[in-house]
Order: sequence, then C-alpha cells, then structure tokens
Amino acid sequence: MSLAIFLAVLFAAFLHAGWNALIKFGGSRLTGMLILTMSQAAIALPVVLTNPLPARAVWPWLLASGAFHSAYKLFLSYAYQHGDLSRVYPIARGAAPLIVFVVTLAFLPDVLTWAEGGAILLLGVGILTMARGVVSDSENLRLVPFALGSAAATAGYSIVDGMGARVSGDALFYVAWLFVFDVMIFTPICLMLRGRSILVATSRDWLLGALAGAASYGAYAIAVWAMTKAPIALVAALRETSILFAVFFGWLFFSEKINRTKLAAAGMVLAGLVLSRV
Repeated sequence: MSLAIFLAVLFAAFLHAGWNALIKFGGSRLTGMLILTMSQAAIALPVVLTNPLPARAVWPWLLASGAFHSAYKLFLSYAYQHGDLSRVYPIARGAAPLIVFVVTLAFLPDVLTWAEGGAILLLGVGILTMARGVVSDSENLRLVPFALGSAAATAGYSIVDGMGARVSGDALFYVAWLFVFDVMIFTPICLMLRGRSILVATSRDWLLGALAGAASYGAYAIAVWAMTKAPIALVAALRETSILFAVFFGWLFFSEKINRTKLAAAGMVLAGLVLSRV
C-alpha cells in the first residue's frame, strides 16, 4: 500500500468516527440513521442521473451492498441505544476486519504479506480489547448482539463493495449507486418499524444527520476507492483505526472514561498501523 492510499484511509477513518459521534449527539438513533441515509442518497443522486446505468455484472453487487449497509445501520442504531460510543464502536468495528481477513485468506484473490497479515490481526485484537469493559465494568450486555450484528454487516459490505467496485471499474460511480440502493432498502424498513413518526425530528437532528451523511459519504468513497488499489482486508483493517478517534470523541464530547485498558489497546492499534507500513 502506497503512503498516499495509507493517509487517505486514515482520513476516511477520522470522518467515520466523526459521523458516528454526530449520530450519538442526536435524538432517536434510528431517525438519525435514516436522515443520514437520505443525505447520502441526495449527494449521490446528481452522480447517478448524469451517468449511464451500471453494467449488468455490477447490479448483484449493488443489491447485496444495499442490504448489508441497511443491516449495518439498523444494528448500529440499536447498539447506540444501549451503550457508549467508546464501547459500542470498538466491538462493531473491531470484529469486522478479522472476519474480512479470514474470508480473504479463504476466498479472495488478494495477496497479503506476512507483515500486512500481522498488522490486521494486531489492529483487530487491539480494537476488540477496548471493548473488554462491557463485561468487566458490568455495562449493558444488550449492546453486544447488536454491535456484533453491525460487525458482521460491516464485513459483508466491505467485501461486496471492494469486489463490486473492481467489477464496475469506477469506485466513485459505484459508491453513488450503492447509496441509492441503500436508501431504497433502509427507508421502508424504518417505516415498517416506527411508522411515519420516524420522520419526525427537530431541525437540529436534521442538521446533524445531514452533516453525518456528508461525512459518511466521503469516508466510504475514499475507502472503496482504496479497495480498488490495495488488498480489501488491509483497507478494512486500517479503516477501523477510526476507533482511536471515536474513543477521543467519546471522552471529549460525552464524558466517557479513558482507562488503562483503552490506552493499552490504543497502543496495540498504533503498533498495527506501524506494522502495516513495514
């Protein structure tokens, strides 16, 4: 992985943590996710309308991507109702690169060096270590299945979008279409769960959701582009360094605790970053 791609993915990680913090700031988490999804689609629409339809081979990837992204947002919104940003985020994001790593070794054509493989494992274990307090600190265990469901969905869309963008040949065009599919799948699910009340939000919530949508769109466009230039598993792992930013945001904005376990885990994540550049 080149230095330019490495830095771009780290910037995407910062944006990703930022939009999660914005959703945590809002009122209803599910309403916030729906506003975010609508905002992503609004940004994507001009790209979609000014370009020809994707090739037939790309459509199955887009459909699968929309389903995975919708599942991810649904699980994550419920997880945030039961736990802190600095606790939910590590579980949701930490398990995902390990799943992608296993799938890459078993099925994908990407070739990883020993250093890259070691970096992925170190990053994943470091991030998951940050979540250890969910048991040791007697926090709400109801967040765990939702956070793990989010992790599985993240792994799913990472693999699907990395491969789909390669088939498409244009990562930015592919990302625009996937967010159109996402809003078409996620909106009916939200309406089914909450009815039209899901659309009732304050002007502040709409603003936060729109800002989160813009940050999310930028973060994922960068990540998918990087997956067309570097191994999917390595990009997926580097994206999850966003946990460092999320823990910092949790401490700065939500008065969440930073203990020795989180600091030690952060050290493992930083070591994984260094190893990925060897």
